[in-house]
Amino acid sequence: MSHSPASPASQNAQQRAAHIREVVMAHGVELRQRFPLLQHQDALGAGILAFALAGMLGSAALYVSGHMAWWVCLLLNAFFASLTHELEHDLIHSMYFRKQRVPHNLMMALVWLARPSTINPWVRRHLHLNHHKVSGTETDLEERAITNGEPWGIARLLMVGDNMMSSFIRFLRAKTRQHKWSIITRTAKVYAPLGLLNWGTWYVFLAFHASNGIASLIGAPIDWSASTLEVMNIINIAVVVLVGPNVLRTFCLHFVSSNMHYYGDIEAGNVLQQCQVLNPWWLWPLQAFCFNFGSSHAIHHFVVKEPFYIRQLTVPFAHKVMREMGVRFNDFGTFTRANRWTRAERTEPAQQPQTA
Repeated sequence: MSHSPASPASQNAQQRAAHIREVVMAHGVELRQRFPLLQHQDALGAGILAFALAGMLGSAALYVSGHMAWWVCLLLNAFFASLTHELEHDLIHSMYFRKQRVPHNLMMALVWLARPSTINPWVRRHLHLNHHKVSGTETDLEERAITNGEPWGIARLLMVGDNMMSSFIRFLRAKTRQHKWSIITRTAKVYAPLGLLNWGTWYVFLAFHASNGIASLIGAPIDWSASTLEVMNIINIAVVVLVGPNVLRTFCLHFVSSNMHYYGDIEAGNVLQQCQVLNPWWLWPLQAFCFNFGSSHAIHHFVVKEPFYIRQLTVPFAHKVMREMGVRFNDFGTFTRANRWTRAERTEPAQQPQTA
């Protein structure tokens, strides 16, 4: 099969995007024919979920029993949780048990439990499907909520890995009381109950250990009650096995995703301008905890209905044709352009979305 039947220069953006879609989909069909196991999509999705959950529970058990260092458990569970993010994304596109409501929703619930830092996945479905319709525009609430289009600085650094801090900074920036109240109510709705519990646990953990650290520095250690220490022991365990891994995973995913998507000045409907491939060697520590998102996600914008493991297998093939058709690779200028496609003389901060 010829990957370039016509010169890219002679094709418009829609034709080049269609060509990418055609050849990548054909490669997916070829992979399924070569490896028949890939045809069992529902079973593979359920199996990967079982593997990820078993990995998280096993690591937690080893840590609690004293057979694994805290940092090993945290890193392993961040990786396993990244698998469940990919599964949730596929579930949002109805790729597993599409016509079987009970197992489909059970998987949705389990991937949420594995990643309690996130918004309700049934709510996210609407935001994500809208993302595909309006990617890179002001109404793309999903990407804007994770700082896409935000100029880089202290505020974006704080927002990119902390969903509650992101909402809080937007609350402070809101001009009207109505807008402030909208941010509060929407944040509460989309994160209840797991997200609120997760981030509440994280802040208690930070406050407790920061207080102890400051008290130690000034030579006035705090005499905590026995009940407080018992509660903190539970919180410490929760942070190592679940909360901390998801804070790390969130930062890695949001950093990569918000910088590989373009914002603000892209041509409507031009998929070639929606994403770049962001996969330099120095991003691999982050890619490890968002399952190679920067390298594979742009493929998804062209071929929406392929599950994540097919995308990963397709990466070398897809990158070749995407590069031929003009998709950008490792455009580091995005960090200085607030994710614009081109550099404006003066970049205005993106208006803040009214959702978390």
